[in-house]
Formats: sequence, structure tokens, C-alpha cells
Amino acid sequence: MNLTISTSAPSLPCKEQVRLFQEHIFSFYQLHRRSFPWRSALSRYAVMVSEVMLQQTQAERVVPKYLEWMRRFPDPGTLAVAPLRDVLELWSGLGYNSRALRLQECARLVVAMYQGELPATPRELKALPGIGEYSCRSIPAFADNLNVAAVDTNIRRILIHEFSLPEESPQRVLQAFADLVLPEGRSRDWHNALMDYGALQLTSKRTGIRARSRQSKFEGSRRWYRGRVLQELLREEAVPLEVLESKYRECPGGISSVVDDLLRDNMVEFVGGGAAGGVLLRIRE
Repeated sequence: MNLTISTSAPSLPCKEQVRLFQEHIFSFYQLHRRSFPWRSALSRYAVMVSEVMLQQTQAERVVPKYLEWMRRFPDPGTLAVAPLRDVLELWSGLGYNSRALRLQECARLVVAMYQGELPATPRELKALPGIGEYSCRSIPAFADNLNVAAVDTNIRRILIHEFSLPEESPQRVLQAFADLVLPEGRSRDWHNALMDYGALQLTSKRTGIRARSRQSKFEGSRRWYRGRVLQELLREEAVPLEVLESKYRECPGGISSVVDDLLRDNMVEFVGGGAAGGVLLRIRE
């Protein structure tokens, strides 16, 4: 299906185009809908956890991590008081460990400011750590069926392809299209349907439409070394800094600069004499 819109100055689709597009997406969803544990979740916290985990991670890989996370940290209050080591251990394997830290920081703010319940509006959600333009809309859309449209990589690709928009279309244009085609009162089903259509049918490989930002090579990158350092610290209570420097001497910019980043992110701390020689590094307590 392709609903051509002028690309010189994209105009919004008419009511008939919107109707046909909605019918097309929902017809696909009826036949090919996927089942994931977070799709039955109606708490904003549970949806937030799934949304953060799903960032740049395949849904099938997220399922066991999500189930274990919700078993161990079922609500913001439990997560807020959990040792960071426990949080990072459970997150291990999902990548981008700072996302786990942001989730815990978010939980602490929710406990302190909102009596342990995530706020309901995109504006309030966006003010929380780790919640961006997409998540502040997707959380109430999935949890509360709120009539808000969220645009992630999948939905951006669908809108560009189905309405023949330029790939360089700015976010405001894509958001305007997403707002218009959103079926009132069906936000939860609509976004699930779009996710499945983008993941199963209208893939980036099939359309040639790539994400705006592409991941650079992971192995050997600073992000790779950052993950290796955290793995070392999760295996041991504390590790001498000089051991890390010796083991990872090939790190671009030096492993000490990676450690500095982790210190700034408040994920690790020095023990046994500060930053002087022979210092030990550990996960922040």
C-alpha cells in the first residue's frame, strides 16, 4: 500500500487516505499480531521498563529480561531502593547500561515527587530521567490508551514509505502525520499494530529506509570497553585500576578515560585511597 503525498511540500492526507491507511494497518495486525508480556501491562511503570529495554534491542531478547526485572523490581519503590549492583547485573546483556541507571534515577524521582506512581501526561513524563520525546508519548499510549501519537524508528519508516515522504522529513512533519492518522480511542492497539507492521512487513531491509542515526562498530569501541569494565566490576567486589589499565591498554583514549566517564555517570566509585596509585574501583554502593 502506498498513499502518495506531494514531496515538494508534504500535505496531510485526506480523510479517505487516513481511513484506508488505518484499515490496512489493522488488517495486517489482525492476522499477524505478536504476543509479548508487556502488551498486557497496564501500569505506566511496567510499560516504561519495556520501552527502555526495547531501545535498540530485539523484542525477543527483551522478553526474559523484562520478566525477571518485573519479578525483582515490580514497582518504582522497589527499584528505587535496590543496590545498583543488582540493577546492573539484571540489565547485563541488554547493552547501554546507563539506561538501567536512568531507570533507577527515574524510579527515585517518581517515589519522591509522585507517591510512587508515574505521571500520566507526556509533559510530566518527559521531565523524568531517560524519558524522551517518543517514550513520553508511548507510555501513556500503551498504559492508558491515551490519544497521543508516538513516532519511533519503525513508525517513522512506515509514515515515510506509505505516504511517500522524503526520508529527510523533519520530526514535526512526521509528528503531524502521526497525529492525524491516530484512530481516536484505539491508541494502544494502533501503536502495537504499527510496531508489528514495521517489524514484520515494512522492514528497513525491504524499504531501504534507514534510521536517522546508525550505530557505529561496537566491538573495540569505547562503549564496548565501558561494558567490559562494568562486567569486570560485576564479577568482583572491587578491581585495581592498574589491572584494568593493563588489561585494556588498547582502549581508544585509554581505559582511564572510560573510567572517568563511569565516575561522571555515578555508576562506579573509588575505594581504598581515592584516585592515587593502587586504587580500587567498584560499582557505586
